Amino acid sequence: MSVLVLMEPGDPSRQTLTLARKFGEPLHAVHMDAVDPFAPDALAAILQTAAEELQASAVFAAGTERGNEVMARLAGRSSLPFAANCIAVNPIDPVTVTRLRWGGSLLEEALLHSPRPLITVAPHTVPIEAGPEPTDVDVKPLVAGLDQRDLMVRVSDHVAPSHGGVSLTTAKVIVSGGRGVGSKEGFAIIEELAGLLGAAVGCSRAVTSAGWRPHSDQVGQTGTKVAPEVYIACGISGATQHMAGLKGAKRILAINSDPQAPLMLNADYTVAGDLKEIVPAISAEIRKQK
Repeated sequence: MSVLVLMEPGDPSRQTLTLARKFGEPLHAVHMDAVDPFAPDALAAILQTAAEELQASAVFAAGTERGNEVMARLAGRSSLPFAANCIAVNPIDPVTVTRLRWGGSLLEEALLHSPRPLITVAPHTVPIEAGPEPTDVDVKPLVAGLDQRDLMVRVSDHVAPSHGGVSLTTAKVIVSGGRGVGSKEGFAIIEELAGLLGAAVGCSRAVTSAGWRPHSDQVGQTGTKVAPEVYIACGISGATQHMAGLKGAKRILAINSDPQAPLMLNADYTVAGDLKEIVPAISAEIRKQK
């Protein structure tokens, strides 16, 4: 039986294919930009019709913000159960899924009783493996047949962050600050280091709650989930919610005055001390090398 996958640009969708292939072949794809601008109800309607026409054994999507939103709406309109943020699946009926809970601090194994499982895959938790590529579904007739009510909720505009800079979602290096930075003005040294490294600036939830940085800069369970080559955490204790956003990071450097802070204990490299002295010193050394 065929498997339907909602695809979007980036590694998370490629990782999703690894688990989708476990449900059989051929794979068929509906792309997120089938409806532009983004309209989650319209995409859910397209997926529902395509899944029925293909008699799909399962529908998959990456567990991104948009992927989870579309799949939740598909579950609502099709009255089928939906398992979000999975890291492993067993297609034997009833389907067994392992998924991340509580910001990734807990793994839940559950049975999914459904004639057509709806599953999203937690980003950066499954390797990209070689295998058959999905065949694109001809969505033109499906788009043409959309009910106008399915287009009522849609993106109307994109507003760039006022501070500009590199996007957290695509950054190879992120310099992130927490409560230990001390103030909104204290982020000047974080921005300076990020500028020298060509990095994005991130922050913890405590920082956005204090109004020092916009929510678009927040890394974590309720912010952005990131996957940089290097994540530099300055003055961040490392609460579970923040760590949930770092699972895709290849290397973590933590700078904190408390050597027992959770993030210091989980980092690949640590510097114990005053970040207001350490961060400018790193910036000065980088300038010497340029």
